[in-house]
Amino acid sequence: MVDHEEYWSRIRERGVAALAEELTAEETERLTEEYGAHNYHPLPVVIARAEGAWAYDTEGRAYLDCIGAYSAVSHGHLSPFLVETACAQLRVSALTSRAMYTPQLALFLEGLCRFTECEMACPMNTGAEAVETAIKIARKWAYTRKGVPDDRAEIVVAAGNFHGRTTTIVGFSSEDAYKRHFGPFTPGFVTVPFGDISALAAAITPSTAAVLMEPIQAEAGILIPPDGYLAAVRTLCDQNNILLIWDEIQTGFGRAGRKFAWQYEDARPDLLCLGKALGGGVMPVSAVAGTRDAMEVLHPGDHGSTFGGSPLACAVALAALAEMEVSNLAGRSAVLGARLLAGLRALEDPRIEDVRGRGLLAGLEFHAGTDTGALTQAFLHAGLLTKETRHRTFRFAPPLTIDESLTDEIVRRVALALAATVGG
Repeated sequence: MVDHEEYWSRIRERGVAALAEELTAEETERLTEEYGAHNYHPLPVVIARAEGAWAYDTEGRAYLDCIGAYSAVSHGHLSPFLVETACAQLRVSALTSRAMYTPQLALFLEGLCRFTECEMACPMNTGAEAVETAIKIARKWAYTRKGVPDDRAEIVVAAGNFHGRTTTIVGFSSEDAYKRHFGPFTPGFVTVPFGDISALAAAITPSTAAVLMEPIQAEAGILIPPDGYLAAVRTLCDQNNILLIWDEIQTGFGRAGRKFAWQYEDARPDLLCLGKALGGGVMPVSAVAGTRDAMEVLHPGDHGSTFGGSPLACAVALAALAEMEVSNLAGRSAVLGARLLAGLRALEDPRIEDVRGRGLLAGLEFHAGTDTGALTQAFLHAGLLTKETRHRTFRFAPPLTIDESLTDEIVRRVALALAATVGG
């Protein structure tokens, strides 16, 4: 056992990178399980490094990354432009405070509003923080603009939603496992079936402040609403003086084949929750962007974040936006996503119940009774990182920077995994 002083001295002298490189897979798993809270159930693989669409374990074995940090690695691992941007900014400043102005924040806010075609934005760090920010804005807007009586504002959400893990957000989840033993929960949320416009209309009251939904429910199994639903939600909000909040934390920034999934219909939001790919796979960055009418309800002291809007975060996020735009990642996602979906639909396996998706966000759903645990192992053996979401659906969200050959390689490896588990 290394004593206390030697432990910390070794870290200073050797450096974290060298120590991490020396750690075996077995020791990595042991230390993680011993000292880490058991709030995740990782795949039995230890990733030592990653580049582009590939992740490599401690033995040097390569895996095509189709988890993609749940859509956060849209630019691929260690995009050279983003790494260069981060390194350059680290030579200037990393963290100041929102108590002062910084040029990096100014440039990021302008760039994000140009990219989203929104009027104002509020930077944060994580997706859940973005959703919490939107909830606060919607409630204050309802009280100060719409005239809803104090503490009566309601927000309508969709069953099957996944907006984050904070206590407020899990309180309106329809998944019991997400909320059990974490109550009591924040009131003021009304749940309706996803894709049912009549149910949404019936849920609206004079106290309704906003509708908060994902245009595609990614965590629920890549669920796409009926055609016309997104536009109908927008129309209902207009008719009832309600804010429309789209959570595009997973589906945004080209993942679904458009810059944002709401753009498949005339469904422009009043508030847009953003995250994951906004950080370019380099660091956590999130934001809420929206109309001036909604965003201007925030006054000094209403909301904040120590790290949100830091110079480092802003520099990386602005570079991420530029890379998305210049490289047309949304267009690539649309073309390659169609190729991926066609390839998955061509697979002949009676266990497959459905293949659905938009852009490079695909779900492969299996019939009840399929041994999805065996499939998970088979995907790993085939050198493919994917994980089951709800309802026996495996999600495929590779970097948007892949090419046709890698798209076909994903399908080929899925076919190998299926063949290896025939009868399962």
